[in-house]
Amino acid sequence: MRWAGRLISSGAAAFLLVMLIGAGVSEFLAGGLEPITLEVSLLVLIGAIAVAGAIVSWWRERLAGILLVLTAIGFGIHIGFYAARNHVLVWLMLGLPYLVAGGLVLASWWVLKKPSRSCLK
Repeated sequence: MRWAGRLISSGAAAFLLVMLIGAGVSEFLAGGLEPITLEVSLLVLIGAIAVAGAIVSWWRERLAGILLVLTAIGFGIHIGFYAARNHVLVWLMLGLPYLVAGGLVLASWWVLKKPSRSCLK
């Protein structure tokens, strides 16, 4: 579970970074830099939390799981306010991988911290 969560979160964070960098480069090439809007700054903040969660998942499962679930919630709120249509489909593409990865990382943390109740002791 831990490895699956780590790989999913790392892949989703890499996809998000490529998407944000590509959008920034295309805006620059299309007409120069415009003032940074609230929508863009919130996306960058959510992206920073996502990357932090993906990096931290290699050392601290509980903190990483919380950060990844917060990323999924942040995408849900952001999409609810700023997406024009197809909110669920956009969240499924951007937010669901972080929710799944966060759930897997938190579940692996919970299993490891839980004392063993084996009858074979």
